[in-house]
Amino acid sequence: MKRVNILSRLEKTGVVAVVRGATKEEALKASHAIIEGGMTGIELTFTVPQAAEVIKELVGIYSDRPDIVIGAGTVLDAVTARLAIMAGAQYVVSPSFNRETAELCNLYQVPYLPGCMTITEVQEALKSGADIVKLFPGSVYGPSIISAFMAPMPQVSIMPTGGVNLDNMADWFKAGAVTVGVGGDLLAPATFGDFQKVTETARLYMAKLKEIKG
Repeated sequence: MKRVNILSRLEKTGVVAVVRGATKEEALKASHAIIEGGMTGIELTFTVPQAAEVIKELVGIYSDRPDIVIGAGTVLDAVTARLAIMAGAQYVVSPSFNRETAELCNLYQVPYLPGCMTITEVQEALKSGADIVKLFPGSVYGPSIISAFMAPMPQVSIMPTGGVNLDNMADWFKAGAVTVGVGGDLLAPATFGDFQKVTETARLYMAKLKEIKG
């Protein structure tokens, strides 16, 4: 039930913010700014220094907000996945498919979202219990790839990440995405310390999502 509950909450977020940062402090401030802007899905990447600590802190701060889902991103192996899960990560995202990571996440009943680019990778991910496949990088293909993947595998749930922005987000949902991952334009102002701009951009994403979902 835990896994189903997290998946349901993750899909409800609509837009997952892929949070990177040069420091632990930058990543924390960016995450707070994104949540202030109304976004409830955070994927804290392990490219952030002390990423596990950031996840633990965010999970603790927002423990009274069941709508907020904090996950770990850029998880390359099972060791990192376990670190993330022990820190409280509610889902695990990888840029590529890794069987050991899939098995570990299954063991702890934590959703695993591996990055896939080909129909073969998607098939392997589904066989290993992946609930949502992260189409990465989405910019290589564009929205039409979702219907191409879903023709032979209508059961697959896809979250495109990389290349998703305010201008094309509607096209991705129209193509069949269950949720989308965004990072670039959302997080860019954080590198200059402009967290207010991050909040404003997050609000634009949520307004666009509301418009798309009606």
